[in-house]
Amino acid sequence: MTGIHPDNQVPELKDYNVYTSDPALRRAVARGGAGWRDDELVRQGAEYGAEATLRAAEDANHHEPELHTHSRTGERIDAVRFHPAWHTMMRIARRNGIANLPLFDERPSAWTAYGASLYMHSQIESGSTCPTTMTKASIPVMRLNAALFDAAGPKLGATVHDPRDQLFTQKDSMTVGMGMTEKQGGSDVRTNTSVAVPAGQGSWGDEFLITGHKWFMSAPMCDGHLVLAKTAERGSTCFFVPRWRPDGSKNPIHIQRLKDKVGNRSNSSSEVEFKEAWGVRVGEEGRGIPTIIEMATYTRLDCALSSAGFIRQAFAQALHYTRNRHAFGKALADQPVMTELLGDMALESEAATLLAMDLASHFGSTDPLDVAWRRLMTPAAKFWNCKRAVALTGEAMEVFGGNGYVEDGPMGRLFREAPVNSIWEGSGNVMSLDVLRAVSRNPDDAHRVLDHLQEVASQDVRLWGQSQSLRDAIALPPAELERQARRFTQRLVLTAQACLMLQHASAEASAAFIGSRFDPDWGPVTGITAGTSDPGALLRAAWQ
Repeated sequence: MTGIHPDNQVPELKDYNVYTSDPALRRAVARGGAGWRDDELVRQGAEYGAEATLRAAEDANHHEPELHTHSRTGERIDAVRFHPAWHTMMRIARRNGIANLPLFDERPSAWTAYGASLYMHSQIESGSTCPTTMTKASIPVMRLNAALFDAAGPKLGATVHDPRDQLFTQKDSMTVGMGMTEKQGGSDVRTNTSVAVPAGQGSWGDEFLITGHKWFMSAPMCDGHLVLAKTAERGSTCFFVPRWRPDGSKNPIHIQRLKDKVGNRSNSSSEVEFKEAWGVRVGEEGRGIPTIIEMATYTRLDCALSSAGFIRQAFAQALHYTRNRHAFGKALADQPVMTELLGDMALESEAATLLAMDLASHFGSTDPLDVAWRRLMTPAAKFWNCKRAVALTGEAMEVFGGNGYVEDGPMGRLFREAPVNSIWEGSGNVMSLDVLRAVSRNPDDAHRVLDHLQEVASQDVRLWGQSQSLRDAIALPPAELERQARRFTQRLVLTAQACLMLQHASAEASAAFIGSRFDPDWGPVTGITAGTSDPGALLRAAWQ
């Protein structure tokens, strides 16, 4: 990780193990009962840090997807073509269990194992996680249609990537995306105008023809999408709309254009129009939004995990750079102000990792506290980790100076990736309001979570005060609390992170986190580690 270059230029961070170098992640895996996956995660960590994988990730983003709407003979094909490097990253993601592991392995600890893989993959190439994690999230929804799942289940559970563009029943594996948002509504999917007209009964159940438009439909080359459309009888309903009809003909899903996104450029996101596209009902008619929301819950977990990965990679890159770059007679990492900054980034990374991996460990369980924790902390963790990733990747870019602001370095792509998680599956306002919705709809759950936090917080007087203020807040009139939605969510997350640090981090790290995060001076500027006299110790513990 260190070595002085004759020109004081920093060698690329490569051929390292993303897993074994991350002690907080390894401890989270062990704590979540996923020790059975440790050898495989060591293998994955080496794969993710290998130069060949880094080059594939770069190539997948440099050679962007291309839309071809028509064949040379004028037939509508609506095909998106990818560079081979994209398929390399998709194969890695699929092989490493990101498309299905916790929904085909019944052990609750499979969620922890899954979380570790997604967290690592996101650090190296994030675009390929979009269709892969949506596929995973679609599995519980697809199971609502037993006949459909009989055909799709083996394809969803496969660990191989099959890029062939043909009917999914003829493939070795399949991917599934989501089509919810429309131009007039965005997050308010109740205003959707796409309509579904009954078209009879088939071997997979109620068939419909869907007409409408989707403003954002990510990964249009998926083998099928879960789509919201309204029926005349019951309203918003969830449908599985395959790329190819069961008879092998192309479904009339017209890709109008690919979005020219700020980041996430390896992944194709599109605007599409349905021209009486064939679909089959999934879930109860008229219950489309609750049906597909389960999928959104899983992908919100993925956003929290992925953003924790962004923060970790930003910190790793910054630490590597400053240990190998010298100025004013010593390594940058040893300059007092830089040491303080890096120490704070180490705290942020560990707390984000703890929050996301602990959240993953609460999935797959029916224990009342686990259920309550998922309801409150899934939107809260997504809100916080995603926002902090934007700040921390920007801070890491600044550590590199001008070298961070050029495209042939690692920071530009990482910085551009960070904001998408805050937007996808609900913006910060939507997430903070969902936290309040969980509190109002399930007050017993809110009290279970706060009881747990107060039990841990009893070890620290500052933390106890924060946990008590959360209790005071939920007693406010709903209209008053709604105005404070972001403040409440931030306070909830920081209290949860502080409790997790108190339970699972070193005494020095937990003291520094609590001392800084509840210091009146902490806020927009990274680099405050109140509570420790040796921020360098945080760095030594954060990378092994």
